[in-house]
Amino acid sequence: MRPSQIARRAFVALWIAAQLALVVRAYGAPQDVFGFQMFPESSTWQAEIVRITADGQTEDVTEDWPGGYRWEDLVPYHGFDRPGVEHHATAGIDSTLDFLAEALDYAATHTPADTETLRLSARVTYRRNGGAPQEVVLTSRDRPEAQP
Repeated sequence: MRPSQIARRAFVALWIAAQLALVVRAYGAPQDVFGFQMFPESSTWQAEIVRITADGQTEDVTEDWPGGYRWEDLVPYHGFDRPGVEHHATAGIDSTLDFLAEALDYAATHTPADTETLRLSARVTYRRNGGAPQEVVLTSRDRPEAQP
């Protein structure tokens, strides 16, 4: 066998191994990038997202925030701009919950003029593949800008 044939076969074997590794990794990750699923899940979700102030009060994020921030301007993707409306979990519920947790942290860390909000919290109700409703609470990191 010639060296060029050996190199070609080695390249093909490495390429296939890399593709298989990406697919296997996708099944263990919350966002299944490079993972193919013939029949993706058909889950739905909606959330009640609130700001928790330093004195323990809760304010709906759809209302104006101190500093002029608006939730829908901070996270205008994946349906997060209208969390109270039921949405399809586009890439599966695990991925949606992961993105929402990241959105809460993003909003908490990108609102420096808001000195009232201690943290953000989302009570998410979801149905995995049309099953019974389930609930989970996601919370952002605490904000050091909040003053009691």
